[in-house]
Amino acid sequence: MRSSTLLGGGFLASALALCLAAPAYAQSNDPIKIGVIAEVQSIAGAATPGGAQIAADEINAKGGILGRKIEIVTYDNKSSSADSVRAFQRAVSEDKVSAVIASYISEVVLALEPWAARLKMPLITPGAASNEITKAIHNDYEKNKYTFHGYLTSAAQAQLVCDAAKDLLVDKMHMKTVAIMSEDAAWTKPLDVGYEACLPKAGLKVVEHVRFSPDTTDFTPIFNNMEAKKPDVIVTGISHVGVQPTVQWKNQQVPIPMFGISAQALSPTFWKDTNGAADGVPSLAVATPDVAVTSKTKPFAAAFKAKFGSPPAYTGYTAYDEVYIITDAIKRAGSTDPDKMVAEMEKTNFEGTIGQIQFYGKDDEFTHGIKSGPGAVTGLVFQWQDQKQVVVWPEKIAEGKLKFPDFVKLSQ
Repeated sequence: MRSSTLLGGGFLASALALCLAAPAYAQSNDPIKIGVIAEVQSIAGAATPGGAQIAADEINAKGGILGRKIEIVTYDNKSSSADSVRAFQRAVSEDKVSAVIASYISEVVLALEPWAARLKMPLITPGAASNEITKAIHNDYEKNKYTFHGYLTSAAQAQLVCDAAKDLLVDKMHMKTVAIMSEDAAWTKPLDVGYEACLPKAGLKVVEHVRFSPDTTDFTPIFNNMEAKKPDVIVTGISHVGVQPTVQWKNQQVPIPMFGISAQALSPTFWKDTNGAADGVPSLAVATPDVAVTSKTKPFAAAFKAKFGSPPAYTGYTAYDEVYIITDAIKRAGSTDPDKMVAEMEKTNFEGTIGQIQFYGKDDEFTHGIKSGPGAVTGLVFQWQDQKQVVVWPEKIAEGKLKFPDFVKLSQ
């Protein structure tokens, strides 16, 4: 403060000129900020900023991007769409982020998508699945091109579950009938459409289809109804629930095996959360800590565990990859200009922790969704066995065989 008293007329003019020029100079050296809007009170939500921070630390250790450090700015959205929108507005207007990674909840991302368009802010989700996200981009590309779908769409997940079911349940266990059990949520509507179409093609006749409220606490009537239909397997689409149906499946000794998607089962604490009732529960996933989906999967999982004390949930892997996708795009663009970033993000061809990541183009049905299938993100199926997530599909990366608890009666 004392130096200000020394400013004379000519010196003051020179200083003023320097101050006016300062913002441009400072901007070139300021950190590049990436906003992370997440459900930090949940396991999956907390993994999102954790994975992003590890990527930022790695990039910064190598000198950053364009001579600038990467800074992760985290916002707790409390699983609320309204809080997410407020956080997004703050991230753009006050914190001056260059991109936003946001939420594993489809309803939240669907609420943010119009704001990404309005504020011209690149947005990518690490875990939401609804096809409606990419549908909006496809239907109005120029408006919604700022949103990218960094996780498998519901349609892609349904097809991967069917592919795994054919290999593991139909071809190996000779199952013939299936009951679908899904929670009523935005992401499961297209998932169930996919199930209804592809399960019969895989060789499984659908004998029952139940959609239940995510607020359901007593699954006894649902399981009793399932047993009456005598399906060979129950294929699930559940995310907002998971512990309750799993515990009740075990406690009630429901004799039908479960398969499909149980997003809570992806959490590294799921065995403990269910007091071991998770034994025998499979789920589709994109990565697990002990399997080298790519050369980056296991090193990242080890780094995450070393930093945070437990393996990452699925959003940790995707958020880690997405920081690299964003920063690589900035590096190629030579700029944080959003339109230039979008153009470069569209060219992404990146080996991430979950596979080789590329995005579908503007003329594809799933515009800006990540490509799935051979040579892209193939997904995997793991099963909880003896406190561990054991990969059972696809065969080339499988650690073990699919097996179910003794109370499950395999009809074939």
